[in-house]
Amino acid sequence: MVNQVNGQNQSTSVANNVKQQKAELQRNDANNASVKSPASPKAAADSVSLTPQAQQLKTVNEKAQQSSGFDDKKVEELKKAIAEGKYQVDAEKLAKNIAAFEFEIYG
Repeated sequence: MVNQVNGQNQSTSVANNVKQQKAELQRNDANNASVKSPASPKAAADSVSLTPQAQQLKTVNEKAQQSSGFDDKKVEELKKAIAEGKYQVDAEKLAKNIAAFEFEIYG
């Protein structure tokens, strides 16, 4: 009779272990599912706001991208002045600008 009681205790112990393992596996599955789920509802409430400086920079950047990069009117005026022989180069000013440019590049 003692063997039967001990045998029942062992089978009860094994059954409890199996139940605990199943419960643990279910908890692990639930945890893994929550980790793999898409963004939580809190993420939908996140927002971004730009400073006025950033908004201004964005506007300037958009205008620069739409621009051709040079002043068409000024180019036409220069072409006309050169064609008419009225355009004169200030050699001293040109030399200063070239020197300043080279100093800026080479130090």
